[in-house]
Amino acid sequence: MATVEKTKSVEKQKSDVVLNYFRPRKKLPSVWCAGCGNGIVMSALIRAIDKLGYSKDEVAMVSGIGCTSRMPIYLDFSALHTTHGRALAFATGIKFAKPHMKVIVITGDGDCLAIGGNHFIHACRRNIDITAILINNHIYGMTGGQGSPTTPSGSISTTTPYGNVEKNFDPCKLAEAAGASFVARGTVYHTPQLEKAITKALDHNGFSLVEVISNCHTYYGRLNRRGDAVSMLNAFKENSVTTAKAKKLSPEEMEGKFLIGTLHEDDRTEFCDEYQKVVDAHMGEK
Repeated sequence: MATVEKTKSVEKQKSDVVLNYFRPRKKLPSVWCAGCGNGIVMSALIRAIDKLGYSKDEVAMVSGIGCTSRMPIYLDFSALHTTHGRALAFATGIKFAKPHMKVIVITGDGDCLAIGGNHFIHACRRNIDITAILINNHIYGMTGGQGSPTTPSGSISTTTPYGNVEKNFDPCKLAEAAGASFVARGTVYHTPQLEKAITKALDHNGFSLVEVISNCHTYYGRLNRRGDAVSMLNAFKENSVTTAKAKKLSPEEMEGKFLIGTLHEDDRTEFCDEYQKVVDAHMGEK
């Protein structure tokens, strides 16, 4: 009985932490579909921010357009809800003007990698200290279920009714190749691990990407017969492999699986720090 009461107390404390970061006049429930993974990501992000001790005034959240991009509207931080695909451009301006702020971009696979693809590549290249949380549900959810740059080959969407003939992006490989200094992947099933990945990303000085594999059972799941939200979450559990475990598996055993955990990390100089060196070196020159 004592164990049950202790568990309830811990869960209440977690709930209180999450609710403390919501805008006081913002009505819930959210606009997201019942069972959507966006709420799981939002609570993991809040717990990571709370763990690191950032004040609300230290954090700026930026989003573009899409289901995921509604998140900053609910949370009580400085926030920008920007144009489609341009979140990283706005975030770069904020970070450049106020380097002391912790700038977080919430984006989706369509928003970030389609119209926003060029901004994504160059934010990685600059290694500017922005944390991008890319919620990847493999489809455009808000605008009608169209195929996105991460829609797997052969998958059905409203714009690929006979199956997607294009090869999909791997956002983590793209980020690493473009120059991001921290890259991780999680899922909405593995919530403790996701919280740790976001915490590491926020604490890293440089461009950080956390790709979160999430479910859109309303469109992707329904069109591709993947079942309800619970079925899709169970599929994430069954088809994911940690980076540590993957080292012990053969290519054949990894077939059809995807990696979760920290995929890349280095200590390359951050953009604002590098720029400040130039300013300091030439301050006072005519």
